[in-house]
Amino acid sequence: MENIVLTIHLILALGLIGVVLLQRSEGGGLGIGGGGGGAMTGRAAATALAKMTWVLAVAFLITSLTLTVIAARNAGGGSVLDGTDPAAAETTAPVETAPALDPNAILVPDLGDTGNSAATDGTANPAPAATPDAPATPPPSQ
Repeated sequence: MENIVLTIHLILALGLIGVVLLQRSEGGGLGIGGGGGGAMTGRAAATALAKMTWVLAVAFLITSLTLTVIAARNAGGGSVLDGTDPAAAETTAPVETAPALDPNAILVPDLGDTGNSAATDGTANPAPAATPDAPATPPPSQ
């Protein structure tokens, strides 16, 4: 039943769109379009397209309300969690967590080779170059 009403609803929606797009613009809306006869004329006689628009609009609203009633009737009054099995949740594997860190531990970053040790090929590493702030030679002693 729901599929039949939904199909009718979609056909009405497409028909309503088509009928509205086929109608001639009467102007006044956003200042665009134009209609014959001017804006100060009396109410124009309803055309066949205008009557068809009303029929399709009323039928569209009726099918909308019908779909709402059908959906409310099919909906259960329970919660989403009512469908879950608590026993199945207990049989799942425990989640592994990372080991806790000691808040008092001192973490020292690995700085790699600092240049003070012998190279892997047996030769000594050269001394680091002097910085521009330090003098190249030690000051003379007194």
